[in-house]
Amino acid sequence: MRLPRRRFLRLAIGVAALPITCRIAHAQSYPTRPVRIVVGFPPAGGADIAARLVGQRLSERFGQPFVIENRPGAATNLATEAVARAPADGHTLLLVFTSNAINATLYHKLNFDFINDIAPVAGIMRTPTVLHANLSLPVRNVPELVAYAKANPGKVNMATGGHGALGHVSGELFKAMSGTNMTHVPYRGDAAALTDLLGGQVQIHFSGLASSIETIKAGKTRALAITTAERAEALPDVPTVSESLPGYESSAWFGVGAPRHTPAEILQTLNNQINAALADPKIRARLADVGGTVFTGSAAEFGKFIADETAKWAKVVKFAGIKVE
Repeated sequence: MRLPRRRFLRLAIGVAALPITCRIAHAQSYPTRPVRIVVGFPPAGGADIAARLVGQRLSERFGQPFVIENRPGAATNLATEAVARAPADGHTLLLVFTSNAINATLYHKLNFDFINDIAPVAGIMRTPTVLHANLSLPVRNVPELVAYAKANPGKVNMATGGHGALGHVSGELFKAMSGTNMTHVPYRGDAAALTDLLGGQVQIHFSGLASSIETIKAGKTRALAITTAERAEALPDVPTVSESLPGYESSAWFGVGAPRHTPAEILQTLNNQINAALADPKIRARLADVGGTVFTGSAAEFGKFIADETAKWAKVVKFAGIKVE
């Protein structure tokens, strides 16, 4: 049976519009049940706080619980793999962290490909690392540290919170750009490294700002520099590393990711709401309490940032020959 031309055109237009209508309906109905935000860290740290702040606001906006699921282990790889294998329907999200970018090169036998298996949704915050020293080390700034380290090759012990952790690669980047030879001493977390820094077993420490700021403010260690491109509000008188080594930058960053193939409309909806949450002065203030500044932008911008960070740390890992078992 031949259809009249006018009726055929109406049907064709209707069929063409179906995908758009379905996509709009999909986004409007999301979420249909509680959403998990998987965090690769134990409760109570800066990552957990960031996830809970955003999760609470999303719960209020969408009328469905956004539940934080802490799944620590293997430097966030366990959490990342769980989300990479989850259904791509927006009901399982990942708190993305700097270690995801580092681990892409650091580990050779991962069961996922972070760049390809996790879709970027939105950034949340960035926090600086601080380079501080034992008071007995006769240096007060980066140029003096570089001069001292070059005069005493291999004799400056550089503490970090772990092999392959952000503090480690930050230190290796510093060594590469300054041409110094310092001995890396890894610990199981910043707290243990800080104890030995205070005791004089190590001379410098690349540490998360939140875990060391009270010690610095109490005058028990000496802050030499902040690793971010701009000075930290919490320590405004402490210069950045880049003021002495132009181009140096290192920071911890947090954001949200989702399984690959999650509908673009859901990703956009989440991005809009996360950015709206980060515009709230109360949330900004709470993030500032843990040394963070808000990190907003589109999903595409966050994806480019992740790709750039992955390439940057890949060069450092390879140059320094960092390996994990």
